[in-house]
Amino acid sequence: MEVLIIEDEYPASDKLMRLLKEIDSRIIIIEVLRSVEQAINWLSGHPTPELIFMDIQLEDGLCFDIFEKCKINVPIIFTTAYDEFALKAFKLNSVDYLLKPINPDELKNAIEKFNAIHKQKIDYSRLESVMKQLQPQCKERFLVKIGEHYKSIPVTNIHCFYIIERCTFLYTDLAKSYPIEYSLSEIEQLVDPKLFFRISREFIINYQAIRDIIAYSSNRLKIILSNWTEKEELLISRERVADFKKWMDR
Repeated sequence: MEVLIIEDEYPASDKLMRLLKEIDSRIIIIEVLRSVEQAINWLSGHPTPELIFMDIQLEDGLCFDIFEKCKINVPIIFTTAYDEFALKAFKLNSVDYLLKPINPDELKNAIEKFNAIHKQKIDYSRLESVMKQLQPQCKERFLVKIGEHYKSIPVTNIHCFYIIERCTFLYTDLAKSYPIEYSLSEIEQLVDPKLFFRISREFIINYQAIRDIIAYSSNRLKIILSNWTEKEELLISRERVADFKKWMDR
């Protein structure tokens, strides 16, 4: 079993290597990395190991910064002197979470847990592909009724969705509004979140339709959409302003 260790304390990494050899002499330590920067550089240019031991607090930051730069599909056993990051660690391919100083019996149990759950070879790329297929697909168009006729409108032509008097409408790039039989909550789940954002209870807007963003009273923002001819102002609710800024800055 090939193991990567990410640990900035020399005594801790030396002890961990010694204990691993005592538990299973077939374990191969392929590298010991000391920092977030080293880990990012190494993981970006080397084949992934079978298991990673990762200290949470490294010399140049928290190990969670590594996950923001690298895609890691490898099981991880986290090690740390503190337990405050346990919940966050368990969301990141975690097999176990060991507190320092590492107890040999707890380490052995973690290795056995890894062998029981993860030792079977998993094709992560295929698994990821299957997961994507299982995820609901973003809606590409909406069917609207115009008198006795029906028309299919691509989402790329929709500038926003909005509610007036409990009725839901879509608004197009041609400044036309059409009623649709969806709630805004349903639409929010159907459209691409990279393209559409719900700015309030009444509006979901298309990023590509934004013409201007204006600072408004009480830390709110006002959106100006292209070809918007309705009388209602598009104001971002106070509780959504921070998320909107992140969405615009991705």
